[in-house]
Amino acid sequence: MKLSAKGRYAVMALADLASIKEKGPVTLAEIADRQDISISYLEQLFAKLRRHGVVKGVRGPGGGYRLSRPASEINIVEIIMAVDEQIETVACNRNSEIGCTGRTGRCLAHDLWDELGRHIYLFLSSVTLDDVLNRKVLGTAGGARLVEDMG
Repeated sequence: MKLSAKGRYAVMALADLASIKEKGPVTLAEIADRQDISISYLEQLFAKLRRHGVVKGVRGPGGGYRLSRPASEINIVEIIMAVDEQIETVACNRNSEIGCTGRTGRCLAHDLWDELGRHIYLFLSSVTLDDVLNRKVLGTAGGARLVEDMG
């Protein structure tokens, strides 16, 4: 599974926004400059984030965006889902008669990939923007070892 630029950029932009503590609303131009993301792309993402209640827009001089809630109350999966990103690890549509192989039925590994998608969703649900900012994510996989360590 590969998370698209939409989801990755939304998380990066909101982490940037959350990192500005004492300042008022932050402009998209400031985020675009710091994160090297196109301002027009940010406008599209923030429109969706605002519609889903993740950020609030402030109009007028000195306007910009701010988080709608503390960073500790916004989880990563909420951000990804707000920008229409799907966390799918199976090739088939669950509501279709056509299976993973393009015919009827599911592939032999369907349950493996489906369960992986559920684990990714649960993991991203358990991580907040605050966790990302405070670097509390690395090592949360517990006893899992990287493939390189298995040699």
